[in-house]
Amino acid sequence: MSDSHEIRRLLATSAQQLGGAASRVDAELLLAHALDRSRAWLYAHADEHVDGPLLARFEELLAARLEGRPIAYLLGQREFWSLPLQVNSETLIPRQETELLVEQALEKIAPDCCVTVLDLGTGSGAIALAIACERPLAQVLAVDVSAGALAVARANGDALHVLGASLASMEWMQSDWFSALSGRRFDVIASNPPYLAEDDPHLQTGDLRFEPRSALASGADGLDAIGQIITSAPAYLSAGGWLLLEHGWRQGAAVRNLLGAAGFGFVETHRDLEDRERVSCGRRD
Repeated sequence: MSDSHEIRRLLATSAQQLGGAASRVDAELLLAHALDRSRAWLYAHADEHVDGPLLARFEELLAARLEGRPIAYLLGQREFWSLPLQVNSETLIPRQETELLVEQALEKIAPDCCVTVLDLGTGSGAIALAIACERPLAQVLAVDVSAGALAVARANGDALHVLGASLASMEWMQSDWFSALSGRRFDVIASNPPYLAEDDPHLQTGDLRFEPRSALASGADGLDAIGQIITSAPAYLSAGGWLLLEHGWRQGAAVRNLLGAAGFGFVETHRDLEDRERVSCGRRD
């Protein structure tokens, strides 16, 4: 690239380099981020030029995207449940299908009740913070084995608090699943655990190549973490408490069987927007 580029031409050239259905959007997001402007600003100032350090910064971001690095990591942010969340390579990138897990958890939590909620493997804090924002009376504990991920989750909580969210009842803790939670019980436990098989070819494609493998894959069939959580959860659930799990779209039957074998009642599975089995839950009687 030359020393100065008109925004209109810069975006067209960059989108052509990136290729793919989302190339134009990606180019706009990266340039807006480099300039610390909005995408709307780019449209209004399409005839202005970019040069110097700002152009160099954009070229760095574009090169990283051409290598396949996720847009969310390059921007340092991903929206989830209309919440702006920081993300980095320590955390999974929150995805739309996980909003179904939040929806189902909220179905189990009456708005006027003071319930206790556990988010197992919180990552960026997406699930815990969405629930806490929607149910301010709930006492929400978010745990993760990764100190790096937990730092990101705490920072997201702090940022949302500054924006006015009522998060006084939020609690953060480092724990390998339930290991640090002895003696505690919860009314709702929600988790988006790793559920890909260790040899799943998708791990070598797209954004998954750059996300923490420990948060993606679990055992030969992807069910190791899910099975561990289901087996352990009854000891940490109050009577009548619910366990909700996100899982792979082909794992619904297996997860229902595991829930039934562990003594859970009212076992059910919910489908995502693509009509795929995505979230299963059961109640401890």
